[in-house]
Amino acid sequence: MLMITTKYRKLVRDNIPEVIKKRGKRPIVRVLSDVEYKHFLGKKLLEEVHEYIEDGCVEEFCDILEVLDAIKTSMNFLDADIERVKSEKAIQNGKFEKRLFLEDVIDC
Repeated sequence: MLMITTKYRKLVRDNIPEVIKKRGKRPIVRVLSDVEYKHFLGKKLLEEVHEYIEDGCVEEFCDILEVLDAIKTSMNFLDADIERVKSEKAIQNGKFEKRLFLEDVIDC
């Protein structure tokens, strides 16, 4: 019997191995080290952002939030610190409410 192996080499949600098993396939998984986990969270964030750009649907937006929550936890970022820095940046640089698009900057 010919066995076909598809390589993924990416971070997946916790229940994905069970989903794969229910489809009659055999997942090969391992637990990442802290350093690997942080690295692959970054890659997963980029993957989810690209999917959101393509689809623009609420499901992809929620995938981004899920990855951001995992990053926040892995980096020990506190909600109060996040809100403080976010507020400081908004005061200094503004938000994105005016929909401004910078075309060019001319040196005078």
